[in-house]
Amino acid sequence: MTDEPRFFTSESVTEGHPDKVADQIADALLDAVLAQDPAGRVACEVLLTPGRVTAAGEISACAEIDIPTIARGVLLDIGYDSAEAGLDGRTCEVDCRVQRQSPEIAAAVRDGGAGDQGLMVGYACRETAALMPLPITLAHALARRLAAVRRDGTLAYLGPDGKTQVTVEYRGRRPVRVAAVVVSAQHAPGVAPKRLEADIRERVVAAAIPPDFLDARTACHINPGGPFTVGGPAADCGLTGRKLMVDTYGGAARHGGGAFSGKDPTKVDRSAAYLARHIAKTVVAAGLAERAEVQLAYAIGVAEPVSVRVDTFGTARVDECRLEGAVRELFPLRPREIIRHLRLDRPVYRATAAYGHFGREGDGFTWERTEGAAALATACDGGGRAR
Repeated sequence: MTDEPRFFTSESVTEGHPDKVADQIADALLDAVLAQDPAGRVACEVLLTPGRVTAAGEISACAEIDIPTIARGVLLDIGYDSAEAGLDGRTCEVDCRVQRQSPEIAAAVRDGGAGDQGLMVGYACRETAALMPLPITLAHALARRLAAVRRDGTLAYLGPDGKTQVTVEYRGRRPVRVAAVVVSAQHAPGVAPKRLEADIRERVVAAAIPPDFLDARTACHINPGGPFTVGGPAADCGLTGRKLMVDTYGGAARHGGGAFSGKDPTKVDRSAAYLARHIAKTVVAAGLAERAEVQLAYAIGVAEPVSVRVDTFGTARVDECRLEGAVRELFPLRPREIIRHLRLDRPVYRATAAYGHFGREGDGFTWERTEGAAALATACDGGGRAR
């Protein structure tokens, strides 16, 4: 393997990015339904434009939810409380275009079948303690920090909207340094560019990225496009499902194409993607591979997956066919079993809708557990000894 430097870049966005606001509203609506009816069916899309939130899609549940109140609550919690911020949750129009789930789709999932066809991908690697790729982990850390210094008043002139990007230099498969950082932060008018750059370097970049990864050659671009005073939906339309790489692995793994937010767990776009991450992380945690990508595929109305694939990119310590067999044997692959195993019928989803669905801690992120690692290692013949 060559030791020449290679570079990989991932981006993240803050909770106030308009696409992420749309995702959070959609998942807040889902949470409200599941809090009353764990078997509720939700496929909700949200659109944000200046002065207006539109919620559309399908909801079938034994639940009554107040969509305008929920949407306004999310906006105000994020910080969209004035026209200057980009949208005022107290005065904006909330347009509801919601109908019941198609009876044909409802019939397809009634007996535990998948809610749609499609393929889902999960990934894990040894680059971080959370078994996530380093570039997306650092990009999320920057975005979280950008929101934190706004919320706690450290940089009170910041607005809710923002984007981050991190380029990591690799030698072989090993990340060795951060080559470039990009931070674009919404701010109040009149903030001097030099002050903004100094504050972001000190309060955000230096606080979020471990010093061992920063050096004199690290390029740092702060608001490279110039002033960023107009943000949120006032500057850019927001829509659910447009930040797939931010939601997953920052481009380090393949993606099945399905978005997550606003979908109840009968939709395998969401539940099977969570299971695929759970499997991939367990494979790596068990010491069976340095990297693992798991693909699951389903047909609508059919409970069993049509395919299961484990790709370890040549890093497996066991035969991959044997590993795939152990995965089929030990993990619940039917949608109803996935929901039960990962406890996906609970109102835990708004927390997933910003800063990525993977590599996270907390009771709601059940797909991050790896307690099955020992059993998987045993099933593959004693923790990694190839037969």
